[in-house]
Amino acid sequence: MSLASASSKVVARIAAGVPGVHSSLFWRIRFAVGDQVVLLEIPNGEKTESTLLLRDIEMERAKQYARVDHVGCPPMFAPEGGLSGDRETANAQAAIEFLRRAGVTHVYGDRTLPLIFADFARKAGIAIECDVDMWVNERRQKSEEEIEHLREAQRVTEGAIQLACELIARADVRADGVLLHQGVVLTSERVRTAVDHWLLDQGFSNPKAIIAGGPMASDCHNYGTGELRTSEPVIVDIFPCDRRSRYNGDCTRTVVNGEIPDEVMRMHAAVRAAKAAAEAKIRAGVTGEDVHFATIAALSDHGYPFGLPSDDTPWSYCAMTHGTGHGIGLDVHEPPLLDRKGPPLLKGEALTVEPGLYRRDLGAVRIEDMVIVTENGCLNLNQLHDGLSWK
Repeated sequence: MSLASASSKVVARIAAGVPGVHSSLFWRIRFAVGDQVVLLEIPNGEKTESTLLLRDIEMERAKQYARVDHVGCPPMFAPEGGLSGDRETANAQAAIEFLRRAGVTHVYGDRTLPLIFADFARKAGIAIECDVDMWVNERRQKSEEEIEHLREAQRVTEGAIQLACELIARADVRADGVLLHQGVVLTSERVRTAVDHWLLDQGFSNPKAIIAGGPMASDCHNYGTGELRTSEPVIVDIFPCDRRSRYNGDCTRTVVNGEIPDEVMRMHAAVRAAKAAAEAKIRAGVTGEDVHFATIAALSDHGYPFGLPSDDTPWSYCAMTHGTGHGIGLDVHEPPLLDRKGPPLLKGEALTVEPGLYRRDLGAVRIEDMVIVTENGCLNLNQLHDGLSWK
């Protein structure tokens, strides 16, 4: 294993974490294990050499699959006095010893670097700083391979959405308006379980999906509980992860069983127009804030305001209460935000566009699609209809 030759100031980068859950680290090395690893990048002439430190029992797999130049383990870089018996402490000791032997005097860490690495670096006389943008913009711009992973994740997500919406729309109705499926009360929990089972069969893991009916859904992140009723809008928001690629889908539709109230139809028309306005605004170079303002303007044109209700706001107050969307990839929520102060959009990044309207005495309507930013617009990855009727 070659190391960069010592110099008066060799600037390096360091990242550490469990790539099984640390998305940026996994994105960089494309290798997952369940224990902490350390990635070290050191300039060597006109190129940068990368070294991955991890447990010795993982080294052979890492040499085969990790996208790095070198693979090592902490005992190979034990400082004077040896390594701690605590694994994470030993990782920090070995990483800093690696940097010291390479002649590094200054190192940048990403925004998630554990403080223990900074502590050992400073004790070794190595200056360390946080690079808050390390890998952020690189991750935002998806490769063709990543876009295909997202396309597949969204395809399967839409299958789960369709299953849930049709289950609700086709349910029988008890005399008091409660929905029944196969003679048993249909609840948010039953629909959620059906979705979980279906996604498991597709090779997807599924965080708790939002299946929220009636006034409960006026809180945009209420997961929903209890019995579902006819003529009430039900938010179905599903955001599962493909276990093979680790990329996420994210889609929302609104469904009504039976007769659709006039106000729900008006809300739905406004949300549909707002989504179209946001997508029409999206292209490389336009800010996330501009996209969000296009959403707000479209809702305003339909008579709906933006902003959370106050304590004395009437329960009939109906408004959008959140941003227009967010980035998505290895995490469901990634930069950038389509919201106030949202940055300029980059070609190739994946975004959700999810306007909604929320009324505490009635419920909510939300529609969410996934798009890819292009030079002149955006590519919508969704194929599923966005209406309220699913029979």
